[in-house]
Amino acid sequence: MVRIVIVDDHAVVRSGLRQFLAATEDFEVAAEAATGGEVLALVNSTEADVVLLDITLPDINGLEVLKRIKLVQPALPVLIFSMFSEEEFALPALHAGASGYLNKDSPPAQILTAIRTVVGGGRYVSPALAERLLDGTIHAARRLPHETLSPREMAVLLLLSKGVPLTRIAEQMHLSVKTISTYRSRILDKLNVQSNAEITRYVLQHKLGPD
Repeated sequence: MVRIVIVDDHAVVRSGLRQFLAATEDFEVAAEAATGGEVLALVNSTEADVVLLDITLPDINGLEVLKRIKLVQPALPVLIFSMFSEEEFALPALHAGASGYLNKDSPPAQILTAIRTVVGGGRYVSPALAERLLDGTIHAARRLPHETLSPREMAVLLLLSKGVPLTRIAEQMHLSVKTISTYRSRILDKLNVQSNAEITRYVLQHKLGPD
């Protein structure tokens, strides 16, 4: 039996998926989550074979949630299930560690195929997107500025966005204030911002917190 975690902030979507998957012989819904925070708490306590993850969540950007899931459960397949265009979001999702990308308008048979593919260790995109990728009509998507940050720079970014002073960050990370200041300079440069206030605005805009 394939155990699935459904992550979507719309109860009607979760309910529809649960009923649809319950009608199959080899799938069961192990857990549901409405926010990024909820699924991050679930992944370490729930036995699951695949996560169906929406990109648009109320607290944390879905792609950021994906990255955090892969940090703690690198072998757990994550299938992005979104209303957004494959052409715009599939490649960033795959680059971030997703095993596949599926549009919410996909026919039922395609949903089942996608789940079985990623659970079996494969990667999934729709036949239409696969054809366009092979034709070269879709090019690699540009990475968002924060996606160029190292894990340590991301940690500093989140602390700065909360107004934590450099000295406190240095203490928490067991590094010198000079090193943290260097990280801050790199962050400002990579995000093309000028101040801590702009860092906070960027983090809120892209839903990168909570850490």
